[in-house]
Amino acid sequence: MQPVDLSKKTDADLDQWISNHERKPGGVALSLYGQLLEERARRTQAKQHLNLEHSMEHLKQTAIQQVCTTYGDLAKASGVEWSKARHQMNGRGGHLERLLELCHARGLPLLTSICVNQNSVADGELGGDALSGFVSGARRLGRSVTDERAFHHKCRDECWQWGRQQAERTVE
Repeated sequence: MQPVDLSKKTDADLDQWISNHERKPGGVALSLYGQLLEERARRTQAKQHLNLEHSMEHLKQTAIQQVCTTYGDLAKASGVEWSKARHQMNGRGGHLERLLELCHARGLPLLTSICVNQNSVADGELGGDALSGFVSGARRLGRSVTDERAFHHKCRDECWQWGRQQAERTVE
């Protein structure tokens, strides 16, 4: 399918089109859905200090290193102080949600699963609102979740498996 010219669509049009894809069975698997997510991310980037591509690179490197990272480290990857970044990070339409959407659009594992609170970086656990937000975003992308913690662990393991594959390719 040819890319659709989305430049004449308003942000509201784009959001509605994305929402329609999310409600339609199989809609999140369509290539147009990925194009819509990429366009929304591009537009969001123009309004935020946090850089989505810098964050994606940081998350990829973290997955390759087989460790977790923090929200503060994501802010640092964009050269933004945590005090300015924290309000852009979470919630509907926040930086983490856009990163989750980009992972889906680009066929990557859900890399935001390895981004946790600073006090949880050693054990890699998401808790409370962070876990709920991650799962909510994943469900919107068509992921089936029955046990939230087990789903998070599965996603985290997929990130590290992907990271190992990337590291092996670099060595070859």
